[in-house]
Amino acid sequence: MQTKNRMPQNGADNRNRNSKRRYYTYRKASKKPGVLPPMETEKVRISFLGGMNEIGKNMTLFEYKNDMFIVDCGLAFPSAELLGVDIVIPDFTHIVNNQERIKGIIITHGHEDHIGGLAYLLKQVNVPVYATKLTIGLIKGKLEEHGLLGSVKLVEINPRDNITLGQFNIELIHVNHSIPDAVGLAIKCPAGVIIHTGDFKIDTTPVDGDMIDLTRFADYGKRGVLALMSDSTNAERPGSTMSESSVGESFEHLFRKARQKRIIVATFASNIHRVQQIMDVAAARHRKVAVVGRSLENLVSVGADLGYLNVTKGILISVDEIGSYSDDKLVIITTGSQGEPMSALTKIAMGEHKKVSITPNDYVIISATPIPGNEKMVSNVVNALMMRGVEVIYENMYDVHVSGHACQQDLKLMIGIVKPKFFIPVHGEQKHLVKHASLAQSMGIARNNIFIGDIGNCIELSKDGINQVSSVPSGEVYVDGYGVGDVGNVVLNDRKHLSRDGIIVIAATIDAASGYVVSGPDIVSRGFVFVKENEELIQSIREISENVITQQYDKRYRDWNSVKTRLRDEVTHYVFERTKRKPMILPIFMEI
Repeated sequence: MQTKNRMPQNGADNRNRNSKRRYYTYRKASKKPGVLPPMETEKVRISFLGGMNEIGKNMTLFEYKNDMFIVDCGLAFPSAELLGVDIVIPDFTHIVNNQERIKGIIITHGHEDHIGGLAYLLKQVNVPVYATKLTIGLIKGKLEEHGLLGSVKLVEINPRDNITLGQFNIELIHVNHSIPDAVGLAIKCPAGVIIHTGDFKIDTTPVDGDMIDLTRFADYGKRGVLALMSDSTNAERPGSTMSESSVGESFEHLFRKARQKRIIVATFASNIHRVQQIMDVAAARHRKVAVVGRSLENLVSVGADLGYLNVTKGILISVDEIGSYSDDKLVIITTGSQGEPMSALTKIAMGEHKKVSITPNDYVIISATPIPGNEKMVSNVVNALMMRGVEVIYENMYDVHVSGHACQQDLKLMIGIVKPKFFIPVHGEQKHLVKHASLAQSMGIARNNIFIGDIGNCIELSKDGINQVSSVPSGEVYVDGYGVGDVGNVVLNDRKHLSRDGIIVIAATIDAASGYVVSGPDIVSRGFVFVKENEELIQSIREISENVITQQYDKRYRDWNSVKTRLRDEVTHYVFERTKRKPMILPIFMEI
């Protein structure tokens, strides 16, 4: 790995531009005298392993000849259909199959959808990880949880540094986002230059004072960019994204409006700039701050240790100390802005939190916009809070949230200064990718030079064109507790079946010599009907079960499977006729 803190000198740039022969390779010479061999254009391959046609789980593989490297390795949170699943990570099969060729992993920033799958990958493929200071700090916490901290090479890098991974040279370019130390990438190889924006916005007045490095993006645009891969999350939203600093003004207004009430602010656990502004306004109003939620506590700890969070001395208190202060002297920052069932805010709203009890003297600010699909969960939390007499500020009632992603005008500005020949929208659902592609067309990029990809697509990119060449193993791997990948479609279907219709357990003890039922059948119902109110139905199931066992049990062959199959069929048919439901039937036999 080589790093350079300085920009290349003009002489070096000229040498690179003049070294045209590096960008071509020749086929075997023709046997016919006097005929030159045809020239073959250099090509780079890109495989999309996540982040396409979905929100989250971002992961992309770049390949040139025998060298590969990975950009990001994130997770996605499970949908309502994935019962019991904790997180969703990419399928690493293609990475594992090519692990000898992987030169490293570059992480663009520290959000879960970009680092959340990293520990699971590093258990299978141990390669160096390159990231900026804060991102490395957050990654260390992940690796420590998984017992990997001492065995993985972590390399801290800075914007404008260059990393050499095989025949790739990658420069980091500072961008604004809802977390510090976010970067885009200028990926250089003999095929050309590919700009990957990472997640970005254009913030002219950022909280940390460090504006996106548009100059560097423009420098590459002047030299010539083969392709631009750009964040599509906000491609449907017109205009420009507001500055994060505007939220601080809203907090000042709302904190004054709260008067003598206790203030509870729910925000994304990773938005360190938002946390900083909440703490600054709290300090100005002489309020103490308590942080509730494990991920938020970790961010505050890492951010303060690394100097990304300026914590006024004495302002932070533990959640155990909140009882020692009056309501008008407290601000509680918590997780749960998306209404997640197990989050701190949801537990507080439902009266289930062990240390924070809600009262009508609370003033709750939800400083986030619901992610598509989470609207109902957020609404449930808001309703639960209001039913307890709490005043709630949410969604667009005030400017308490701004996005960390570029809207349409900023996306077009990026396209305009980078001037790519080819355009690949990334990071978004299909509607986001398609809308972003139409923005690129409006900026003069030909439709044939735009590729809208999907997970598993592998494309070849050269100055002559962009083509899908194959598909690579890809998809979703479910993490449930300590289990990784052991929950598949069969298990999920069983869980859905149980959640919809419940289960009936039929237990019987059979005399091994005679084949007669000596005990039972006992009927146990869970999630189907309330037994005490349906004794007639349960008794009928018991009689059917006893008849089937007596008729079907062969004491010579003891074909348990045929008896259980017939029992399931008979009971299922009877129950459906009576209830129009299809509970899972689970026979359990024991011979004595």
